[in-house]
Amino acid sequence: MLDHDLLQRLMTLLAELPSRRPHPGLPRELDLLFDRLRQEEPSPSAHEVEDLIWQVWAEEEDVAAGDGMEAAIRALALRDLDEAELLLDRLAENYPTWPEVYNKRATLHFIDGEDNLALADILRTLELEPRHFGALAGLGQICLRNGEPEAAAAAFHAAMRVNPHLIGAQALVEDLNETKPMLN
Repeated sequence: MLDHDLLQRLMTLLAELPSRRPHPGLPRELDLLFDRLRQEEPSPSAHEVEDLIWQVWAEEEDVAAGDGMEAAIRALALRDLDEAELLLDRLAENYPTWPEVYNKRATLHFIDGEDNLALADILRTLELEPRHFGALAGLGQICLRNGEPEAAAAAFHAAMRVNPHLIGAQALVEDLNETKPMLN
């Protein structure tokens, strides 16, 4: 059962996202990449720009932190959730303003079926990086899984405002609109 207070905080945050600024410690190159991503036909391609954004999000100046993130991603890929959680908890403790740590931990909690923990980490991700289309899409998936179609549609719409090239999110919104026309 979803924590509706937490979900409401996230819905309030979604409404504020267009006016929110990313954490000042994030690399400035993200601004340029997001400008490119909003173009109808970005150069390089939208897929390549997305990959570059994900790469920047996953990087940290501290080599040990970068190694820790790589190990956590590898553990997630291998479904070694205990190891991934240990690594991500340590990274969150040592790098509390690194949004991708919280996003990856939200992914871990989603895989583990711990949706309220995932929501809490998505909230922290979006507080630090309001343009995190991955966290927004993840929020939509959690809402779908928990029978919250209006919240899911709001999350997917927010993700598409940041990244209009999210074909999967567009398809999900279309499906939601077909099953519930009031979501527009």
